[in-house]
Amino acid sequence: MPTQDPRPTIRIPGTTIHTLAPQAGRDGHEGTLRYLEAGTGAPLVLLHTVRTQAEHFRLLIPLIADHYTVYALDLPGMGYSEIVPGASYDEPAMRAGVKRLLTELDLHDVTLVGESMGAVLALTAAADLPARVRRVVPVNTYDFRGGIARSSLLARVVVSGVLAPGVGPVIAGVEPRPALTKILQGGLGDKSALREDYVAELLQVGTRPGYPTVARAVYQALPSLIAARSRYRDVKAPVHFVYGEKDWSRPSDRDANRHLLPAADFTQVPKAGHFIALERPDVLAGLLNAAA
Repeated sequence: MPTQDPRPTIRIPGTTIHTLAPQAGRDGHEGTLRYLEAGTGAPLVLLHTVRTQAEHFRLLIPLIADHYTVYALDLPGMGYSEIVPGASYDEPAMRAGVKRLLTELDLHDVTLVGESMGAVLALTAAADLPARVRRVVPVNTYDFRGGIARSSLLARVVVSGVLAPGVGPVIAGVEPRPALTKILQGGLGDKSALREDYVAELLQVGTRPGYPTVARAVYQALPSLIAARSRYRDVKAPVHFVYGEKDWSRPSDRDANRHLLPAADFTQVPKAGHFIALERPDVLAGLLNAAA
């Protein structure tokens, strides 16, 4: 990894930090991946949201580490995973990073848990690797038009600016703490669940060389996340959808996924928003530990 990268400011008790190096002979767009590991038991992989990282699950990991060996991945180019110039950050490229973790660590009987963008990746990776996946728990799947722009007027303005031709890269590189805080709070029913040290960590990661390009590319990738819904029917493992009552998705978005996977279980978390791992980790832990 580049030596100029900052170090994480948040330490999750019981976790160790690891990396997966790129395999020789690939196309050169495969970077080093960082992940956290904790606990004992069957493997459980955590996949984070847009513009976050493995520390997004700081409150959840200690609640499930007695039941699972937990792997929390920094998706390609995000968190402290390597930023590779010219790499793609659309859904298939992100999914390839998830599959690398499962195959290179030779994980089997895996529970895949993802929130937002990570929920889509959990489903599509499960479709690709049915022999390795035991169960999928997608939390507030980010597979609908508008995405984070549904959060608030500020989010719509910022995301539109980031996506705009010409000025988009400049706007992506300017991320004031108040703006990031307001946008993230738009995904919470309980605004106090957003901790200052977590915002500071995200802002630090945002200073990594090349990160604004990654952030812009991830926002541009929303159409590929929507298109990935075509893979949901190929998931063979049991699926348990979790939605916050105040998630950005609409009832029609949730019903569409219920139609695609009619055998799936559905749980709605009262008063919760898009970032359930931040505000109701106890609910997720209860669902996961009950199925361990």
